[in-house]
Amino acid sequence: MEDMLLYHRLQFAFTITFHYLFPQLTMGLALMIVWFKGKFLLSGDERWNHLAHFWMKIFALNFAMGVVTGIPMEFQFGTNWARFSELTGSVIGQTLAMEGMFSFFLESSFLALFLFGERRLGHKLHFLTGFLVFLGSWLSGLLIIATNAWMQHPVGFEILGNGKFVLTHFGALFSNPWLWPAYLHNQAASLVTTSFVIAAVGAFYLLNGRQVEYGKLMLRSGVIAGLISSVLVAFPTGDWSAKNVVKYQPVTFAAMEGLFETSEGGAEIVLIGQPNMLARKLDNKIAVPNVLSFLTFQRWHQPVQGLDQFDESLWPTNVPGLYYAYHIMVGLGTLFIVLMAVAAYYLARGSLFSRRGVLWALLMAFPFPYIANIAGWYTTELGRQPWLVYGLLPTAEGSSFMVSSGNTLFTLLGFVGLYFLLGLLSLLLAGRIVYKGPRA
Repeated sequence: MEDMLLYHRLQFAFTITFHYLFPQLTMGLALMIVWFKGKFLLSGDERWNHLAHFWMKIFALNFAMGVVTGIPMEFQFGTNWARFSELTGSVIGQTLAMEGMFSFFLESSFLALFLFGERRLGHKLHFLTGFLVFLGSWLSGLLIIATNAWMQHPVGFEILGNGKFVLTHFGALFSNPWLWPAYLHNQAASLVTTSFVIAAVGAFYLLNGRQVEYGKLMLRSGVIAGLISSVLVAFPTGDWSAKNVVKYQPVTFAAMEGLFETSEGGAEIVLIGQPNMLARKLDNKIAVPNVLSFLTFQRWHQPVQGLDQFDESLWPTNVPGLYYAYHIMVGLGTLFIVLMAVAAYYLARGSLFSRRGVLWALLMAFPFPYIANIAGWYTTELGRQPWLVYGLLPTAEGSSFMVSSGNTLFTLLGFVGLYFLLGLLSLLLAGRIVYKGPRA
């Protein structure tokens, strides 16, 4: 039974991790494409229009890969997680159905018009189609995160005698206090990924001496958007999200920060440390006194609850994994602010385009926002364990008993092989688009 649950979780974790490599770029790109097209309409500079078309090709490729890798997850709700779907379907089915019927079709329909309809539509209507692609993309993210927010902090429901969850207040799904901080944090993080990718392509062009004019426009846009979004990820959106965890999932917050014991006074913030689950402490830690209390409660000497205040059965099932995922996300997020601040400084001084060291740093940094985004979602999902619906439905009770561990492992290995090929194909196609460049 434990092996079966483990393989169910591993399969879904792998498929959703690979899938999210694509939407995090498309959501940010949708906004940047609207910006490029808008700049063209305001300035009349045809280069901005070329950039909009260039990045829409990357968007379309990522969108297609996101669709292909997203479909298996939908099937897993009915196979590996059939019991979860049966018990909660009348709640989460609302938002998931809306995501598929409205935002997905809105996004895909107007994507085709943006790609192929500029000559017939004219530039203003063409801009409108780009804006509707952006709207569909961000609406899709909202509905998915509304589903996840309900699983993190369930609201507006009742439980029937047969154990099924029934929605009693539809509006509660969108007034959920967990939703908006998580949504804004996620969207800002997706814009970080997009900004770093745009800046990296711009740096690539300048370092190679190809399509230099477009490279400069990409660098300018990527660095400015990257600095703004990197700051927004940390504050206020990251701060709001962390305070939600403190309020609604205090045991998760203790595990994220590696607090095995409640602080007597102010709680220290740990910069580096390794969780020791046998000794119930952090090994080799480097910490700054009282800072965690101030960041959490705005009081330097406010005690913060540790794991010792909760029954061990309520602890997240993988405390070290949660701790490391959270610290990877925060550590990389801090580095993003520093790198973009340095790049913005040289951009303001007019010397960024000749600073090869900074250009190389921007070029090599683009994979790391992907890692930070995935680590952020691991923090969210590992923090909710051992629950599917926090405090109400244990993960073990949501999996299907009809799909054996052998079947799940077999399909997991199949997904690994297939997704490796899809990932390779995606990189080759994206590389071809980048090599040709906007001027093509």
